[in-house]
Amino acid sequence: MGRWWSPASAAVEPRSVQLLLLGVALVVASFYAGTLFGSSASPALVLPPLSRPGSPDSSRFKVADAPTFTNRVSLTYRMKSVRVPDHGVDVCPLEYNEYVPCHDAAYISSLKNLDRSRHEDLERGQNWVHEKGKLWWFPGGGTHFKHGASEYIERLGNMTTNNTGDLRSSGVVQVLDVGCGVASFSAYLLPLDIQTLSFAPKDGHENQIQFAVERGIGAMISVLATKQLPYPGNSFEMVHCSRCRVDWHENDGILLKEVDRLLRPNGYFVYSAPPAYRKDKDFPVIWEKLVNITTAMCWKLITKHVQTAIWVRPEDESCRQKNADMKLLSICESKDNISPSWKIPLMNCVRLNKDKSEIQKLHSRPDRLSFYFKSLEMIGVTPARFEKNNEFWKNQVHKYWSLLDVEKTSVRNVMDMNANYGGFAAALSNDPVWIMNVVPYTMSNTLPVIYDRGLLGSYHDWCEPFSTYPRSYDLLHAFHLISHYESRNKNCLLEDIMLEMDRIIRPQGFIIIRDENNTLSRIIDLAPKFLWDVSTHMLENEENRTELVLICRKKFWAIV
Repeated sequence: MGRWWSPASAAVEPRSVQLLLLGVALVVASFYAGTLFGSSASPALVLPPLSRPGSPDSSRFKVADAPTFTNRVSLTYRMKSVRVPDHGVDVCPLEYNEYVPCHDAAYISSLKNLDRSRHEDLERGQNWVHEKGKLWWFPGGGTHFKHGASEYIERLGNMTTNNTGDLRSSGVVQVLDVGCGVASFSAYLLPLDIQTLSFAPKDGHENQIQFAVERGIGAMISVLATKQLPYPGNSFEMVHCSRCRVDWHENDGILLKEVDRLLRPNGYFVYSAPPAYRKDKDFPVIWEKLVNITTAMCWKLITKHVQTAIWVRPEDESCRQKNADMKLLSICESKDNISPSWKIPLMNCVRLNKDKSEIQKLHSRPDRLSFYFKSLEMIGVTPARFEKNNEFWKNQVHKYWSLLDVEKTSVRNVMDMNANYGGFAAALSNDPVWIMNVVPYTMSNTLPVIYDRGLLGSYHDWCEPFSTYPRSYDLLHAFHLISHYESRNKNCLLEDIMLEMDRIIRPQGFIIIRDENNTLSRIIDLAPKFLWDVSTHMLENEENRTELVLICRKKFWAIV
């Protein structure tokens, strides 16, 4: 049988040493194939019985006895909730190694009723990286930015401030980068303390979002097609598109109207067209359509340099109302602004901020983290409750680091699966991490608060997989999440959510779970089947009552 290797188990005889080296070579080869250490769409490995110390053949590894997985499953599409069998989670086929369930090109291509002219097939359901020795080298822009991302960002700062400042001094705090490639634009904005959420579809450009996340940059799979992006309105000071392959001029500019929804008043839309467009005979027509659409929305073209144009979304709504009266523009109904943007079709209309008292001047990012916003008042959170929540999470994060007992630099990509007001993320603001704050669309709509605080996040439904690659996160935080789904949806089981956690957490990554005691008890029972180590701890909750906390760690298994 296969066994676990340890220093003590290496016998001194030459044949054992040779076989040990062969085993190590197999581990290395499997690592690069992504089949051993990598997680997959469902948890990866179920172990056969191990030979015990002192048992026959326990002192020597025989290649002929390498384990075979009799429970390997075929590639199928599950239509109902899963039950974890007694023997543990089944082993996925190799095709699942980089599998993103809601972005499976093979399955989507079989669907007949998709509007491919609007890239509906890319929705849910080039010179950008070099190999340099043992490292991947990102040259600072690749094909996107001819002279590098730093020069391009400096140029944007000059364009938005009339050569008097940079993007930060122009009021940019949060950026949405459309069709981001490997997110070099986002990476080079970090020194300016500008928070960027990057997205791109899972398409023929390989796994660029996976590279972005591996770089420790906030990114996810998404596409502008037929549905609203899963972010609240009035959330970004800039939406950026450099060679993003989006047909902004098509379909009466409906995609630009989605950008308009996402931009804050006086926010910027940056459009950098590919250099090839200069020789494209159709580009003058495309440009004329862009100008007509943006003019109807009352966007102001403030600057244009070579192939980069920058518009500003207006704060004064009188121009929009006038154009609507002239039938040049449609105004969305006020009720369209309330619901979380989750699987909502795009709307060919713009929203008016009629109540200017609701438009609050935002502070710089460090001050935003603890400032009491009107968006908090609108969901019934008092200043005292907000302050108490902030203090609670500062205390909890301090205790979390103590319990994890790892160097902070070993954790980079963090997801708060039920972010509430973003207190957990705010408490981590001085640590070398980025946080994806997820607000389940079935809970209170707190994501606008999170964006007002200068943080980033997305709506989601945890009965479905998240739009990211396997092994994306070093730390998952689930605060009273699972019991919420168990009480609402009988078809969304604990096992489903644990499977998704296992898919997106990295080997040796941590999952912190706080929930009802009966839910935690079931997680403890199921954890060995997912190859999770579990430790239990008692911490105080916001009511100063002691509650059970689980810290799960995904094992870093090697079989030789």
